[in-house]
This record gives sequence, C-alpha cells and structure tokens, in this order.
Amino acid sequence: MIVNNSLDEVKKRENALSIIKDIVENKGREFLFDLTGLSGGFIASPSELSLLETYVGPAIFEDALQEVGIEHMGGEKVLPLNRTSSGILATILTLVEKDSNVVHYLAKLPAHPSIPRSCNLVEANYFETDVFDDFTIPDNTSLVIVTGSTMDHKVIDEDEFKAVIEMAHERNIPVMVDDASGARLRTVVFNQPKACDLGADIAITSTDKLMPGPRGGLMAGSRDLIDEIKVKVNQFGLEAQPPAVLAMVNGIKNFNKDNLVNSFERKDQLFDLLKEKFNHIQKTPTGVMITPEDLTKEIDIDHDLSDNDLAFVFSMLLLRNHGIITIPAVGMPGASATIRFDLSTSDAFNLDLDDLSEKIFSSFDELISAIPNEDECKKIIF
Repeated sequence: MIVNNSLDEVKKRENALSIIKDIVENKGREFLFDLTGLSGGFIASPSELSLLETYVGPAIFEDALQEVGIEHMGGEKVLPLNRTSSGILATILTLVEKDSNVVHYLAKLPAHPSIPRSCNLVEANYFETDVFDDFTIPDNTSLVIVTGSTMDHKVIDEDEFKAVIEMAHERNIPVMVDDASGARLRTVVFNQPKACDLGADIAITSTDKLMPGPRGGLMAGSRDLIDEIKVKVNQFGLEAQPPAVLAMVNGIKNFNKDNLVNSFERKDQLFDLLKEKFNHIQKTPTGVMITPEDLTKEIDIDHDLSDNDLAFVFSMLLLRNHGIITIPAVGMPGASATIRFDLSTSDAFNLDLDDLSEKIFSSFDELISAIPNEDECKKIIF
C-alpha cells in the first residue's frame, strides 16, 4: 500500500492543494473543474463583509440564519457549526454516556468516520448496519443515528427511515440524522420530507454539499436539544464563525433546486459516454461514480497497489493533467475513495460532457501506464 494511514492522507491532500494552487496561479481558475459536489461557495456583499466582526457578525447573521435555516431544514431552531463532523461530535458528547450503546442505520456501509470516532471518545459501544432486518435497539441505548444519504449518495428508503425513528421514540431515545448531502438530495431528487418533519430530534447538514455555501455544518431540531448541544459546542469551540454564518445564510438563499434536477438528467449522458470504456461505472443521483473496488476490476495488468491506492492515483492524474477535482484527491482523512463526477456543481453546468469523458479516458490510460511502477505512483500521490 502507498497510502497507509491518516498522515499519508493528509500529505496526499496537501499535494492536491498545491496542484490546485499552481493551476490557479499559472493558468487561471477557469482551468479547474470541481466535480466533488462539495465545491460550496462564499456569497457576500461588501456591506455584509463590513459587519464580520467578532460580536457584530453573530448578532446580525445568526438571527437571519434562524429564518432561512428552519425553512431549509425544518425543526424549531438551528445551530451553525464549523463542520458537520463538529455537530456530530457535540451531539455525542452531549447525549451519549460512557458504556451506553449508539446504534446507526444507513443505506450502505460504512458510516462517516466522525461518528464511530466520536463514540470512541466517550467510550460508548457503537453498532452500525445497512440491513434493515438486522437493525435492533438494545437496552442501554442513548442515541439512534440515521444517515439520510451516504458519502457515495446512496439514499435511505423513506419507509425504513420512518420505521427507525418510530422504534427509537417508542423507547424515548433521541434520533440524530446525518443529512450532510441528504437534506437536499433526499428532498429534491427523491421527494422525501425533511428529516425533522419525519420526526428526527436532530438533523445535521453540510452547507457546502450540493449548495453554494461554505464548508460548515448546520444543525436543526427541537429547541431544547439544540440549546443543550449548543453549550457543548461553545465549550469546545465548535461553533461557526461570523464569515461562515453569513455564507450559510446566502448559500441557502441562493440554493437552486433546478441545478440538482438538471444534473439528475445529464448524468445519463455522461454514463453512456463512459460505458464505452468502463464496465463498472455506476450512476449516482447527480452524476456517475466508480468505487475503488470497481476500478480494480477495470484493470487487467499485474500491480501491487491497493484498491484505494488506484483511486488515489487516478484522482491525482485527473487533477494534475486536466484540473478535474474529485474527492479522493482532496478529501479529509477517512473520506470515501470513490471517484465521483458530480454534475450539480457550478463548474459542471456548462461542461461539455464529450470533452469530460475524453479527459477521463486519457487519465485512465495514464493510470494503466503508471501502476506497474509503484515509485512513480508514489510521486503522483505525494
């Protein structure tokens, strides 16, 4: 293996960011194509920027966020956070006791790593499953978690979603929903209700996923629970700062459902183009993807790379050669190594899909040439 641990993932990400910086400085931003679905944005007017002071900013923009945030997420109150992972951590720190159980249902394993890591911090017992018939709530359970849409955009069945919430509430156990992308993907593309409207006590979304907001988290839910969790958020410095809060407000205001619908329609065209070369490409709600395991199946030459290493090399070649940004290149440690070409991003709106497919094909050809030489692959990744 080339990428063996979280430190290696950090070094890979740093290399990717240096490539992005070089492209912007020497070619221009227009030569980058962020297809992660996480490109986000920071929308602000000069008059708003002038209010971004330590105490003035929250006084103005947190109040505005309550209005647009509740409309977007449901619930009685919202809480801005510096990351969705921060909200997950704060919720578990607040609600989960040592040696108690946390059970998690999602459409497809694995969960986002912040969930088991947070449970480990409080020394709780953590269980996850993607088989509904295997989902149970044992005694001494302090929190039930549901993922609305996985890291690879697998969306939970609505009836199963409701059933898990009902099972938890029958035993007076709170339900937290990790709705990082699901708050938009589930509701817009799959016409599901908001998590809070389904009965979730707490729901958290990522404000840069499938919307033009900043890297941050927005929690919604019952007023009492939000207030309780907010104490822990402030104690550990997990709250979003004024610039991010402002960008959340404007990101929600500028969220356009039509962009998701259009990407849902265009994905078929890209899928058909890529099927000319790839046998294991898959559709997502807003684009196409290839998992590390499926990428391995596309390669019929001898090599010593792991499935994830192949995905990392491929993603770095896409970035270095064509400015195409995918999650395996820039993701945080523990992020999915699935290469996803998301067509909901602003960079993808006017992208010629024939040209995109040719760039993907040429990078794959270079991958095939590189993988017999592990040292060369290390240079590409790091």
